[in-house]
Amino acid sequence: MALYFGSYLVGLLAVVTALFVVGYAYILHFYQYWKRRSIPYLEPAAPWGNVERPFWRTVSVGEEMRDIHLEAKRRGLKICGIYNMMQVNLVLIDLDIVKQVLTKDFNNFVDRGVYTNEKDDPLTCHLFALSGQRWRNLRIKMSPTFTSGKMKTMFSTLVSCGEVLEKYVEGHIDNVEGLDVKEVLGKFSTDIIGCCAFGIECNSFKDPNSPFRKYGREAFEVSTLDLIELAIADNFPELARKLKITTIRRDVSSFFRKVVNDTIAYRQKNNYARNDFLQLLIEIMNNKSSNEDGFKGDGKSLTMDEAAAQCFVFFLAGFETSSTTMTFALYEMAQHQDVQDRVREEIKTVLAKHDGQVTYDSLSELKYMKQVIDETLRIYSPVPFITRVAAEDYKIPQEDVVIEKGTKVVVAIQGIHMDEEIYENPLKFDPERFSDENKKGRHPYAHIPFGEGPRICIGERFGIMQTKVGLTSILKDFRVTLNKKTQNPLRLSTRAFVPTAEAGVWVNLERL
Repeated sequence: MALYFGSYLVGLLAVVTALFVVGYAYILHFYQYWKRRSIPYLEPAAPWGNVERPFWRTVSVGEEMRDIHLEAKRRGLKICGIYNMMQVNLVLIDLDIVKQVLTKDFNNFVDRGVYTNEKDDPLTCHLFALSGQRWRNLRIKMSPTFTSGKMKTMFSTLVSCGEVLEKYVEGHIDNVEGLDVKEVLGKFSTDIIGCCAFGIECNSFKDPNSPFRKYGREAFEVSTLDLIELAIADNFPELARKLKITTIRRDVSSFFRKVVNDTIAYRQKNNYARNDFLQLLIEIMNNKSSNEDGFKGDGKSLTMDEAAAQCFVFFLAGFETSSTTMTFALYEMAQHQDVQDRVREEIKTVLAKHDGQVTYDSLSELKYMKQVIDETLRIYSPVPFITRVAAEDYKIPQEDVVIEKGTKVVVAIQGIHMDEEIYENPLKFDPERFSDENKKGRHPYAHIPFGEGPRICIGERFGIMQTKVGLTSILKDFRVTLNKKTQNPLRLSTRAFVPTAEAGVWVNLERL
């Protein structure tokens, strides 16, 4: 018996050793991919490649991609191969190549290569993640939501929310503990998106634990397990689907699906309609979508879960990116009082021309504020990088390089924005970089916080409008200074995809 058991252990050890050797040999072969293709690359380290382990990170994934871009640029590279665990990525450094991929040859780079799981994680099937013809059809149908006419109809909601924000700030100017401005602006953004997307009054300032605030915050909370599952989903999507891995927490998914289902059921039962995002989705579900821009419709409607997915991504994108941009803009202006004074003076001048009212047209006159927003988006890019997947083999023009079908290419937006050859002293906050005169001499793809090309963020104009209303509501009557609780310099969360101050941004407010 002992002899048999010993033989069994020897055999098992031999099998394990053989598997280890084969696996190790495969990894070594895999990590020679870029070398075999004579494409410049950064040397990887098994098993993570050129990225950090998905848990116990020391920098965020956005900062990581920024550093990869800048190192490749330092080496004089136009493109750079890297390894994201067991996935090959090609980072595009040269801005002409970026333009070629994102715009000129977009038809070969339509898909983002983002994980979706329609069966087990239905909210992942939103416009940002969808691929191919499904994305094209939905993008055309949803575009009317963000025309000037539609945004004007939603503008009164933004102004009303701005007035609530102003009253809230007024009631807290004597708070010696300061205000966590990200939390305050999160409430403001939640109320706007809740109303414009779902037609629901969230009242986040009265009820800071309202369901929309609760689940909106939870959607961005990332545990170690979440990071591991995200890494599996990104590197092995088919395996992730078989394992029924979800990237959106189940209680968050259940909440948003129920809200959409209940709201649509109520509107249909009571023949009730609102001029909001959800109403457009209802029309698409009923095959009555708008014929604007020559769109005739394709006869395909949305399922309830597909409609919920679009509302979900509208909520997340509108809530997080805008509140983050406003937060960092106030953080910088609190340290640059001359910039803050100039923005405030511009606000007062513009409002005086419009009877003291914040109007849709008046926002376009806030030129210097837009420069401040653009500079904030440069330093704190809400989407630090974007990806595209090659549909077919693709030869880069004027280069002896072929991108193989299925290869994921990366545009490190944060890396471009921090390139000292484009922006001298890139860490310095300087809105003058975005004056008309200074923009003339730069490559048009040197500032792409919302992406670029046909797949540029569909809600860009809405987000800028929301940001301008929020900043106007605070700055026209209040001076913002940093509270001692704010870390300076800021430390950013290593787990968040969107730049997030680890300990918040705390400010003091003084009525003028």
